[in-house]
Formats: sequence, structure tokens, C-alpha cells
Amino acid sequence: MRLLTDIRPLRESADFRRLWIGSTVSQLGQQMTAVTVSIQVYALTHSTFAVGLVGLCSLVPLVVFGLYGGAMADAIDRRTLALVSSAGLWLLSMVLVVQSQLGWGQVWVLYAVVACQSACFAVNNPARSAIIPRLIRPELLPAANTLSQAAFNLGFTAGPLLGAAVIAWHGFAAAYLVDVLTFTAALYALFRLPSVPPTGAVRRAGLRSVLEGFTFLRAAPALLATFLADILAMVFAQPRALFPAVAGAFFAGGVRTVGILQAAPAIGALIGVIFSGWVTRVRRQGIAIVLAITVYAAAVGLFGLSRTIWLGVALLAISGAADMVSSAYRNTVLQSAAPDAMRGRLQGVFIVVVAGGPRLGDFVAGTSASLTSPTVALLGGAAVCITGLLILLARNRPFRVYDSRTRELS
Repeated sequence: MRLLTDIRPLRESADFRRLWIGSTVSQLGQQMTAVTVSIQVYALTHSTFAVGLVGLCSLVPLVVFGLYGGAMADAIDRRTLALVSSAGLWLLSMVLVVQSQLGWGQVWVLYAVVACQSACFAVNNPARSAIIPRLIRPELLPAANTLSQAAFNLGFTAGPLLGAAVIAWHGFAAAYLVDVLTFTAALYALFRLPSVPPTGAVRRAGLRSVLEGFTFLRAAPALLATFLADILAMVFAQPRALFPAVAGAFFAGGVRTVGILQAAPAIGALIGVIFSGWVTRVRRQGIAIVLAITVYAAAVGLFGLSRTIWLGVALLAISGAADMVSSAYRNTVLQSAAPDAMRGRLQGVFIVVVAGGPRLGDFVAGTSASLTSPTVALLGGAAVCITGLLILLARNRPFRVYDSRTRELS
């Protein structure tokens, strides 16, 4: 019985291997840049509100261009679209290097760059994700998406630590320059890919094309349920906004404790990837998504009762591993069951849900905790999530019986 990570996608497809390596390396640089921008904004303004505006600057372009970028991925060659948007991200990283090196000291420049980066990322991500099913066999998609989750979580874990170390060593410009260099690997990987033209009836990207994606989603209840399940998890059982409060209230800790809590889910996800060899063999992927999110929510709820740091970190690590499994299957259902001609638009919706859900979840958790307490917010959010999942499973038969062998969405 295979227990360790299934690396067959890397062995069988040189194109997927190059794409994955490029994504892994560039993800480290992107996360370094994310933490460096926040630190530089605070250094310029000494305002936590100004740092918070960084997230707002990225959210609106992410939603708008995520939907439109998905439509573009169904209308033009996906490799070309990914290359152009990646080149845009590379140039924007160069702008960050230049502004830091020249000492411009203008926070609006950072906000503008972050907004443009978010727009380019929102176009780039659906195109890259929609390429993957054209590079590997359908039965290897769960393994491929698990490997992609590993790349994301490695960057999310190591990127901020490396960013802080490089800033301490040689300043902001050096950290931004590392992002430029790592992004070169992603550009090279995309350049080596074959052409990936759209299939089926091609419609020009626009509002009508975007609406066609939502129409398809409404008629595919099994696929729609994967989005709803993620919304339940991210909106009602997202604990990260409460970490600063619980670090002191639960564990009598400070800033370092917050950092440990922030890293714990990503570390758990990486451990989950190591022992993910079984993921490819699961056929009832709708049930698997529900079980994974249930474990995620239960771990978050129990975290609200923990009062020792080691137990809290362990529960958050379990939540991260469960979220990794859920994400791998949700991506797999989308990539394998949706028609290729619609895949880009649905990936656009996916990135909006994945990126927007946690931000809304931060607001819900913070509001709930301020009206009650962090413990009540965490337990209540987990209970709402699990209850919603059970209702979704009971009322959505296509999702309940979804089988990767038939891939029927309705």
C-alpha cells in the first residue's frame, strides 16, 4: 500500500515537472515579497491600518480579474496567457526592486504595485491551473494537485522566514531581487511548455463569457457543492484573524506565539503531503471533501478549547493537513469533470472563492469574537461549518454519489 507522496506526475510528464518546479521556486519568492511589502509599508507609515490596506488593494483586482482571467483562459492559448501575465509579475517585482533601491519612500507606489500584481496573479492562476489536465493522465490529477499544494505550503511556510532573514541581511531591495530571480524559473518553465490552445466553441472573453461559466456551474450541482463546501470552511471556520488574541489569552504568549500559530497549518499541510500516497486511490471524492473539511472544522473548534501551546499547534497542523486534502480533491473534481472549454472560467471562480473566502472569514471571526469570545467564535464557527456540510451532503445527491470513475456532475 503506497503511503508516501505519489510523485508519478513528476516522473511521467516532463512538462508538468518543469511547471511544478517553476511554481515551487517562484512561490517562495512571492511569499518573500508579500511579507517584505508589509514590513516596508509599516516602516514608512508606522501604521497597522496602512498595512491592512495592502490586503484591500489586492482583493478587488483579484475578484475582477480572476473572473475575467478565467474567461480569457478559455478564449486564447493558455500558455501564452500564462507567459504574458507571468512577465507582468516579473516586471512588477523589478519595480519593487527599483523603488526600494532608489529610496522613493512612497507608500502609494507599493499599493499600486500590489494591486497590479493581484490582477496579474488573478489572470495567471486560472491559466496555469487549466493547463495541468492537458499535461497528465486524468487518474493522476489528485496526485498532481497534492504536489501543487505542497509547493504552495512550502512557500507559505519558508517564504516569510527567508524574506525576514534577507531584509535583516541586506534590506528590502535584496528581498525583492530574490523574487525577481526565482520568478525567472517560472517564466522558463512556461516557455518550455507546448502550445495549449482552447478547445470547443471559443467565445471572446467578456461579461457574457463569464456568465456562461456561472450558468454551467449552476447546472452542475456536484461541482457547485465543492465551491459551497470551501465557502463554509473559509467563512465560518477560519481561525487566523484570532491568532493575535488567543496567543495571549490562551497561551500567555506574544508575537512569537502568533508566528508559530500562523505557521502551524502550513506545516501540517506539508506533513500531510508527505503521507498522501493514498489520495489517488479514493474514488468517492465528494464524500472525501466533506470528511476532510469536517476534520478541518473539528480541529479548529477544538483549538478553541486548547490552553497549551503544543496542543494548539497540533490541532492547527491537523486542520492544515485536512485542508490540503480537501483542496486537492476540489481541484481534481474541477479539472477532471468540467469540460476543457469551460475549465478556465471555472478556475477563475475557484481563485475568487479560495482568495476571497478567507478574507470574509477574517471579518466573521473577528466580529463574532468581539461580540462573544474567541472560544465561542471558534466553537460556533466549527459547528456552523459542520452543520452546513451535512445539509449540503443531504440535499445534493450528485455531490454525495460523485465518483471519479464516471465524473458525473449532475
